[in-house]
Amino acid sequence: MRRILLLDGGMGQELIRRTGAAPAPLWSAQVMLDAPQAVEDLHLDYIRAGARVITINAYSAEPTRLSKFGDPADFARLQRAACDLALRARDRAGAAGTGVRIAGCLPPLEWSYRPEIARTAAEAEPVYSEVVALQAPHVDLFLCETMAASGEAVGAARAAAHSGKPVWVSWTVAERGAGLLRSGESIAEAAAALGSLPVGALLVNCSSPEAVGAAMPALKATGRPFGGYANAFAPFETGHAVGSTVESLAARADLGPEAYADHAIGWVAGGASLVGGCCETGPAHIAAIAARLEAGGYATGGDPE
Repeated sequence: MRRILLLDGGMGQELIRRTGAAPAPLWSAQVMLDAPQAVEDLHLDYIRAGARVITINAYSAEPTRLSKFGDPADFARLQRAACDLALRARDRAGAAGTGVRIAGCLPPLEWSYRPEIARTAAEAEPVYSEVVALQAPHVDLFLCETMAASGEAVGAARAAAHSGKPVWVSWTVAERGAGLLRSGESIAEAAAALGSLPVGALLVNCSSPEAVGAAMPALKATGRPFGGYANAFAPFETGHAVGSTVESLAARADLGPEAYADHAIGWVAGGASLVGGCCETGPAHIAAIAARLEAGGYATGGDPE
């Protein structure tokens, strides 16, 4: 029986829907202060949908974004809240939470999809080290996600590796040019830049399902466990300016749970062993993937293969 590790889905968009909050540059960070129960409940819903890995809600709580759009004094409090809410959800899940792992979140510094402002590895590592120090006591692994350029990904992976916990790296890819990061670097180049760092899995995320699928052969060629989790935004290459909100991005109407699961199962058929969802996906999308995996005779959980 082939084992597929099922990840959770998006947080920010779903939290906006559930709370009625207006989109803001800090995305999902403020909700942990204003409506923490919504975060905990969403984590729980993902576990009940079948996710075996849930990622803490810390994407917008990193120091550079807080210094620009919020209060840096909230950094430690937000990081701890993100960890605690995921831990509480897993505890509330009871038997359904058995074997569920909690992933720490190392997001792009300052803003998403903007490779031209990404830090070099040397610049990024000390910032990520601050994040890792706060998350490491509470998480089971680290996910360096939505990386638009290889240097920042290397800095994140280096910082995470010092924790001694498993490290995964996930890049966001261009909509044109199969297997290219938004920086224009190839997946092969980005993987090579990781060198001998102990990265246990390589993924692509927060790009359209079509772009994620097109990147799968390049990920497979690295020889490491691989996978992906796509967004359901209308494909875009530019236009998401620093400080703008998701109101500048349009949601697709053709990526309901079953249609999205079609893509995810296609990635699995191509050899992917980690699948989930990103922005504009929710627990119903994860449940649809889980049902398809079960029907296909796959096991969901364990380590990426």
